[in-house]
Amino acid sequence: MRHHYAECSFCGGRVAEKRVQVDYRLGDELMVFENVPAGVCMQCGERYYTAKVVKTLELISRDRTFPGKVIHVSVKSFPETAAI
Repeated sequence: MRHHYAECSFCGGRVAEKRVQVDYRLGDELMVFENVPAGVCMQCGERYYTAKVVKTLELISRDRTFPGKVIHVSVKSFPETAAI
């Protein structure tokens, strides 16, 4: 997949297509997608996704028959005293 990306809208840096990992939430469920095509700013790291990529992520996330592996993730609360 090749897409031409404009310059980064945040810093003006060059945006190049790379394959990235995306953490995607649907309700209370967290999914991790690997090998997702994205435009990544070479200067600040901002990511850009085409509409087709976003739509595909949405479709796959709702498809319960789509194969995938399961990983276990720790969930930790940020301590209230550290926020002061």
